[in-house]
Amino acid sequence: MEIHNIPPVFDKDSRILILGSFPSVKSREAEFFYGHPQNRFWKVAAAVFGCAVPQTVPEKRKFLLKNHIAVWDVIARCDIENSADSTIRNVVPNDLDIILGKADIKEIFVNGRTAEKYYNKYILPLTGRSAMCLPSTSPANAAKSLDDLIESWKIIKV
Repeated sequence: MEIHNIPPVFDKDSRILILGSFPSVKSREAEFFYGHPQNRFWKVAAAVFGCAVPQTVPEKRKFLLKNHIAVWDVIARCDIENSADSTIRNVVPNDLDIILGKADIKEIFVNGRTAEKYYNKYILPLTGRSAMCLPSTSPANAAKSLDDLIESWKIIKV
């Protein structure tokens, strides 16, 4: 069983919550979100907010908090082969009250269909709060160009 090793990024001023499914091997190694160099999350988010793409973990954390974005994942622990979402089994969800109890989150977004599936199964029944699904920024979502992703993700600016 793999254990999520990255704490959530948020503060009391966070208004947007973006949830992935479970961190990739590269993200777990980097101990920060969207650590795979081919994942387009940071490019997309920076474009949406008109900022330079953050490079270091401190820059990424500062970018998120400055733009009132909280980031975490739906899954706390699971069985997974490498980084393949399709292999996820034996899910234990994260406790989103850690964020929802401290920040006035206005909108919840999930990054891709796998995050949506597990959010709806495990989190929605507990919180009663629906999440809007955005197209995945993962390199596995090759059907979407960077420009397509940026256009779809513009909705996160609340």
